[in-house]
Amino acid sequence: MHKIVYLSLGSNLGDREANLRAAIANLSELGMVVAVSSFYETEPVELTAQPWFLNCAVKFDTEKMPRQLMSGILHLEQSMGRQRKQQKGPRTIDIDIMLFGSSIIELPSLTVPHPKLHERRFVLEPLVEIAADARHPVFKRTMRELRDALPPGQTVRKVAVQ
Repeated sequence: MHKIVYLSLGSNLGDREANLRAAIANLSELGMVVAVSSFYETEPVELTAQPWFLNCAVKFDTEKMPRQLMSGILHLEQSMGRQRKQQKGPRTIDIDIMLFGSSIIELPSLTVPHPKLHERRFVLEPLVEIAADARHPVFKRTMRELRDALPPGQTVRKVAVQ
């Protein structure tokens, strides 16, 4: 059964744009990329003493179940040199599942919708570009409504259009 999944991708080490493009290309092993947002340069949150990120959102069609998809994403990150040395620290690539259809998933290794989705401008700006009317299954609000409800702050600027 096909599911539409929304992913958030980010990179702040090495050639950030090349890292995002490689990750998007490699996602084809797990399903079909349907849409990709522009790339956005974003300041880091939580752990702020690190390089700025390049982020984008991907609309993705997959037949994988949530755990299978997460396992494939972790393998993809590792194959691209992702090392989990420091939580929230610098990384070559980070791929998070934001939405998995309209499912609510609470597993020890995976929570969907992403628990911080509604707080993060660096996720919502790109998501609004490709899925403004997608609904958060818990809050019952669209991505546009969630973005518009954010307080000011956190720099997010479009740098490349796909």
